[in-house]
Amino acid sequence: MASLADVARLAGVSKATASRALSGAGEVSPSTRERVVSAAAELGFVASSTAASLVTGRTRNVGVVSPFVSRWYFSEVIEGVEEALIREGYDLTLFRVQEDPSRRQRVFDYFLVRKRVDAVITIAVALSPDEVAALRALGRPVVGVGGGIPGMSSLQIDDVAAARLATEHLLSLGHRHIVHLGGDQTEQMDFHIHSQRLAGFRQALAGAGIPPHDDFLATPLTIPGGFQVALDLLGDPRRRPTAIFAASDEIAIGAIMAAGRLGIRVPQELSVVGIDDHELSEMHGLTTVRQVPREQGELAVSLALEAMSAPAPETRDVALPITLVVRSSTAAPPERTTLPRESHGHVVRAGADLPDRDA
Repeated sequence: MASLADVARLAGVSKATASRALSGAGEVSPSTRERVVSAAAELGFVASSTAASLVTGRTRNVGVVSPFVSRWYFSEVIEGVEEALIREGYDLTLFRVQEDPSRRQRVFDYFLVRKRVDAVITIAVALSPDEVAALRALGRPVVGVGGGIPGMSSLQIDDVAAARLATEHLLSLGHRHIVHLGGDQTEQMDFHIHSQRLAGFRQALAGAGIPPHDDFLATPLTIPGGFQVALDLLGDPRRRPTAIFAASDEIAIGAIMAAGRLGIRVPQELSVVGIDDHELSEMHGLTTVRQVPREQGELAVSLALEAMSAPAPETRDVALPITLVVRSSTAAPPERTTLPRESHGHVVRAGADLPDRDA
């Protein structure tokens, strides 16, 4: 097995220079670094991360804290984080926080310290003052995705604005009987996403002079949840709205499937709009407010690496852009339908531009 001395000998440099070139610590010219890296590749040498951390104080490992792993939004953010870290030569250690307070505390008080990480990225996890203190005690940068964390860098969309944008789209088409299918208000996700999206919905209705009346039904943010609650709602002609605003695309897709089960045509008899731009949304022709969680993960890594290299890093709160993507699931109410819908959709942007996946 090749050693660092073998790499240094083949590259024609000292062991110290070879170590700096492979670890990224210290000043090494690009040509020397390239020569050392080539020599290491030729000899099949893999630097010990443990040994490198003793020299640099870095583990080249980032901890990611998330309440879920398999749900679409969270898995997309995690994949974005992972891709960005791999490009930068970092490892990822994933910690899933539990509802059980004692298990959650062990993540912050023990596991993050034991694993020795260079930075921490949290995904939609509202940190308590004690948890903030535990992370600060690590002396490592912390970046929050999905909500603001006092004293730490964070990035998030405006959930109130996203819900308002979706609802205003339905109002602009002429809908006045709109029902919001969203998360249970007594079982909030962190950062009160459920209540923020309900608030944005009702703000839009109030702006149009429509008082709230039987306009909200609670459901899990899943396709089965959306299917069941929409099946109950749409199955009663007396309660049936002309449009549904769903708090997530998965609820919206479930609602479209329920409408199909009942023989209700979308969008001729029912318009549906969601939030996310889930990977299944285009398949269902779903109009939605797009956020790009994979890019959120990549941006979180950029903020963390930037803070690592800064002698006195500043906290940054980044407002993420949202985009209304109009597809074939929305149209004017039945009595006002006059124009056919486009098959590929178009976008209306809010905030900074993002790559248009519909182009």
